[in-house]
Amino acid sequence: MAKSRKARDARAVDDLSEGAGASAKLVRDSFTMPADDFALVAVLKGRALQMQRPAKKSELLRAGLRALSGLSPQALTKALDALAPVKAGRPKKK
Repeated sequence: MAKSRKARDARAVDDLSEGAGASAKLVRDSFTMPADDFALVAVLKGRALQMQRPAKKSELLRAGLRALSGLSPQALTKALDALAPVKAGRPKKK
């Protein structure tokens, strides 16, 4: 599985560097994030709506990735270090 994920990540980087447009292949994925970070999605969606530009969660995540990709290696490291660690895997069902 790790090999296929690495291959998928490599293809995604290639697509980004080639300026993949609307015809780019879509990939479905899932992940876990802290509730506080997830709440930021709603805040950002509200801000976009105030600017008369409704935004989907995926658009916000993609915009954030593009913003991160423009950072220097040092700034990217600083941004990543500021995140609280998250346990890998799905949360346990209650």
